[in-house]
Amino acid sequence: MSLLTMTAAELSAAIKQGRTTAVEAVQESFSQIEEKEERFHCYVTIDKKSALARAQEVQREIEAGKLNGPLAGVPMAVKDNICTQGMRTTCASRILRNFVPPYSAQAVLNLQKAGAVMLGKTNMDEFAMGSTTETSAFGATRNPWNPAHVPGGSSGGSAAAVAAGECFYALGSDTGGSIRQPAAFCGVVGMKPTYGTVSRYGLIAYGSSLDQIGPLAKDVTDCAAVLETIVSHDEKDSTSASVKETDYMAALVDDAAGMRIGIPRDYFGEGLDQEVKDAVLQAAKMLEEKGAIVEWFDLSLVDYAIPAYYTIAAAEASSNLERFDGIKYGYRTKDYEGLHNMYRKTRSEGFGEEVKRRIMLGSFVLSSGYYDAYYLKALKVKALIRKAFDEAFAKYDIILGPVAPAAAPGIGESLVDPIRMYLGDIYTIAVNLAGAPGISVPCGKNKEGLPIGVQFIADCFQEKKLIQTAYAYEKARGEFGMPGNGGKNGKRI
Repeated sequence: MSLLTMTAAELSAAIKQGRTTAVEAVQESFSQIEEKEERFHCYVTIDKKSALARAQEVQREIEAGKLNGPLAGVPMAVKDNICTQGMRTTCASRILRNFVPPYSAQAVLNLQKAGAVMLGKTNMDEFAMGSTTETSAFGATRNPWNPAHVPGGSSGGSAAAVAAGECFYALGSDTGGSIRQPAAFCGVVGMKPTYGTVSRYGLIAYGSSLDQIGPLAKDVTDCAAVLETIVSHDEKDSTSASVKETDYMAALVDDAAGMRIGIPRDYFGEGLDQEVKDAVLQAAKMLEEKGAIVEWFDLSLVDYAIPAYYTIAAAEASSNLERFDGIKYGYRTKDYEGLHNMYRKTRSEGFGEEVKRRIMLGSFVLSSGYYDAYYLKALKVKALIRKAFDEAFAKYDIILGPVAPAAAPGIGESLVDPIRMYLGDIYTIAVNLAGAPGISVPCGKNKEGLPIGVQFIADCFQEKKLIQTAYAYEKARGEFGMPGNGGKNGKRI
């Protein structure tokens, strides 16, 4: 059995049993990167020397019995908007091209403490603004199932790296679906935890009230293992929550009997591809056959989620990105006359088109005369959406629906029409507005062989219910396969 076909948990067990080593796993990962990276462009930065040195250190600690967790010695990757001490963190933007943080994000520190080995930083949409990983200043990432298609975004590099076997799991960030949507497009599992569960310290902010770090992995077990490792209360993050029950791997129980699952009628109307609809409803049927109680219901305010989300996210982005002005760090224009001209030229040259579009929108909705009409109204809608989810979770343990209206679009298709790209977030953004957890699990493929994902949503801090439901479905579905490992349902590329 090739190391690359293993899950993170399987690899860690093999290392602890002496069947392989952390060093061999890192070498195997870099061999895959060397073979696949030119085609898929999953990474912005790779550090082979540091990764091998770290693997040797971890291997010694494993052999000494100091590291025995489910991720010890496993090679992983980190999205390039999550700070890593000594390794550049660019947000896939020209304005931060050479920024090397003096500290690491708390989620990264937690993984390193557990024995993780970081291979590098993955590509993304610039400042996490996009749904395709095409707005990166370093070039687009391609989908390992079919390089003519996008991997989704903004955590597309992380999702593609896992799917291509270029790492065993990765960290991403989710502001409006940026973990779940690329996970669905790349045929991997991606989880957005409850807001505040994972520290945002070290995550370069896009929308501060919406952003959340989470895992992308080959299966639900690996997602649970990563989540259990990165969850912690952090005094450095004022939004960090104290979570009592964090033994998420204990929720890996193949049992859906009595689970109350609601399916929103609003998610299955106009605009949903028939192949996606059929695959998602088949997932619901599998859970029903395992004893779950499945019902249809009306989830109100769905039509208002997109305008509310883009108003709030853009407003917070315009505020968060003010700091990138060419003064203390990052890119600075070479030719300028005076301070104001330097600000303007630096930001005009340093930011890409999509980032500038959202900064301008955010500045507009926060401006005098429009604040009450747009931003304040969006906050009220956000509260109503949270209330609608509260009412739904009074009846149901889990909400089941699609992740995206269709499978991955072709390279270049989405950027032609930004509004169409924004509308593609219809099924994911309400989860961020409500602060709830969600997970995407592969549930089928379309006629072109591109993956389709089903989304499970739970009430805040009910990750264990979410993991149990996703795990029970995964067991009922059987092996899904990966594009590059010869899985029985995958295809070698």
